[in-house]
Amino acid sequence: MTYMPHLSRRSFIIGAAAAGGGLAIGFDLPLGGPAVVRAADGAPEVNAWVVVRPDDTVVVRIARSEMGQGTLTGLAQLVAEELECDWSKVTTEYPTPGQNAARKRVWGDFSTGGSRGIRSSQDYVRKGGAAARLMLVQAAANDWKVPVAECSVSRGVITHTPSGRTTTYGKVAEAAAKLEAPRDVALKDPKDWTIAGKSLKRLDTVDKTTGKMVYGIDVKLPGMLNAAIKACPVVGGKLKSYDEASIAGAKGVKKVVKVGDDAVAVVADTWWHAKSALDALKIEWDEGENAKVSSETIDKWLAEGLDNAQPAFVGNQNGDVKAALANAARKVEAVYNYPYQNHATMEPMNATALFTGDRCEVWTGTQNGEAAFTMTVKESGLAAEQCDVHKLMLGGGFGRRGNSDFVRQAVAIAKQMPGTPVKLVWSREEDMTQGRYHPITQCKMTGAFDADNNLTALHVRISGQSILVYQRPEALIKGMDPATFAGLAPSGDAAIGYSVPNLLVEHAMRNPHLPPGFWRGVNINQNAIYLECFMDELAHATRQDPLEFRRKLMAEHPRHLAVLNAVAEKIGWSTPPAKGIYRGIAQHMGYASYVAAAVEISVSEGSKIKVHRMVAATDPGYAVNPAQIERQVAGSFVYGLSALFYGGITVKDGRVEQQNFDTYNSMRIAEMPKVESIVMPSGGFWGGVGEPTICVAAPAVLNAFFAATGKRIRSVPLKDQNVSFA
Repeated sequence: MTYMPHLSRRSFIIGAAAAGGGLAIGFDLPLGGPAVVRAADGAPEVNAWVVVRPDDTVVVRIARSEMGQGTLTGLAQLVAEELECDWSKVTTEYPTPGQNAARKRVWGDFSTGGSRGIRSSQDYVRKGGAAARLMLVQAAANDWKVPVAECSVSRGVITHTPSGRTTTYGKVAEAAAKLEAPRDVALKDPKDWTIAGKSLKRLDTVDKTTGKMVYGIDVKLPGMLNAAIKACPVVGGKLKSYDEASIAGAKGVKKVVKVGDDAVAVVADTWWHAKSALDALKIEWDEGENAKVSSETIDKWLAEGLDNAQPAFVGNQNGDVKAALANAARKVEAVYNYPYQNHATMEPMNATALFTGDRCEVWTGTQNGEAAFTMTVKESGLAAEQCDVHKLMLGGGFGRRGNSDFVRQAVAIAKQMPGTPVKLVWSREEDMTQGRYHPITQCKMTGAFDADNNLTALHVRISGQSILVYQRPEALIKGMDPATFAGLAPSGDAAIGYSVPNLLVEHAMRNPHLPPGFWRGVNINQNAIYLECFMDELAHATRQDPLEFRRKLMAEHPRHLAVLNAVAEKIGWSTPPAKGIYRGIAQHMGYASYVAAAVEISVSEGSKIKVHRMVAATDPGYAVNPAQIERQVAGSFVYGLSALFYGGITVKDGRVEQQNFDTYNSMRIAEMPKVESIVMPSGGFWGGVGEPTICVAAPAVLNAFFAATGKRIRSVPLKDQNVSFA
């Protein structure tokens, strides 16, 4: 990766003054042209995605953010596959959002979320690699004055087949960069992949393990100061006043600044001096009406939304549920709850900003470089060409770093310290209490059976928050939030995997004051618990095997059924488990991928769970790096099980009660079960892998707990039910 962590004062001043940063000319050329566009080291850019150095090193430009999920390596594999270069000579770098804007968004969408890093980029990055290959081969053919059809390439070496002459990408890159880019390029059939589709080592592992990798929190710039910040602990409240005299003479303090209308920051020589002074600063808040809100009032309000008499948006419907319920031979009903949860990234929110009056630059880890750039432009009050954002590695994102509130704050502080770079770092307490939380919801479900125990109707009524109302109101459909129905929708990237003669899925929208956000897996997390645990309830109520009960409803959903069957077979569902071992199963669809999980647990003392084994199946359509998929599945189970056992944000007097890891825990290595991953790409579509499998971890464990104890848990986290890891 290319970073800007340690700069001399001279190079820093020059870099801060340069409008383009890494690229000097040709901003209006989307893929290439007669003028050679050069990278910062002078190497020619063949096109926006490929820079080739004289030593044959290939630099692949990556627009998406890397936060541990492997997107950087996966996208580089896709480019290198079509480029036919030597993988051992591939490295990567980030273009900046400012460069992207100046070049008419040639790199496309910088946003990295929704498991879209590869699936939404794969087509154009592959074409970028293929186009660069054609240009490089054409340049060699032109030099040799031979037909391009007589030339071939392998591992970055171009050969003129009739004569045996060879050259390398590094030798022809300068000439290739001057050629007009081809507009129509053919892509390889995935069955012919030799770099993509393989479990290659990640490109960022060495820098991470040696400590060379630079995260946002590591940035060091000449003359840099540090800032700590406090916003009103009650969301919606305002800053009333602060007494700067209360910290007069505090060590290292340079300035106390107001940030917006709801926060105050202290700027000092070190972050610890800034935080210590901020903790001692006397602050008065106007907390407003939201200070009256508590978890109890929120729960009561959401429970009222479960009443069918209340208005609701319909997200999926077929048949006549009301009539089917009225004529049922038997009905089963249950109410489930899902809490607020924090992202709890290991690296707290941070950004470094430099405002000089006629330019503003930001260094930060962000999941959405363009959003951070837009926020920088807006808060600085400067024109877009006077601003830029330098993306750094993320120490955890999980959706939280898709927001740019911390970027806005950093720029606002820097504007009050012109000419001086200021690094803003949130304390852990600020990070916990100023989050963008997983939405809180409740769900009432009713199933109807005929006399032969066939499921004739299913009514799912969700009451709770809409993320889109807060994050992307323009995506609402006549006021409805379609994302709320993830995994329960009739079709699309998160479709329900069951066919029921009469079905009604609806959402009574109720938005408490705590801001919701996109939390890894987002709405499939609670919807999978609701649906898959209730499916177990329906099966047990009618004395049917949970697997066979599901299978009867899945004939029209072959890909859902395939992953379910895969985990059932590998866990040994058809054979009795060992004594004291109990099994649970779940399946779902999210982010265009089909996922399932089966688990084996034991329970001691009636409430202590030991998860011995988890089997996961994922069908993402295509697998760019199977080893990375397996790691993502295992990592997602860490997140999903932590949420199940420990996750839960509560509210008292309008403010978040959990302030650090002592009250918001995460599972430990000793609690982590063995994970067996089945990667089963069926082709024909591109699905995500970073988020889908999170959602099946919790319902599989909850269903196994019922099998072990006969107790059905409908509210999480388990710590609130006095259930823990053994």
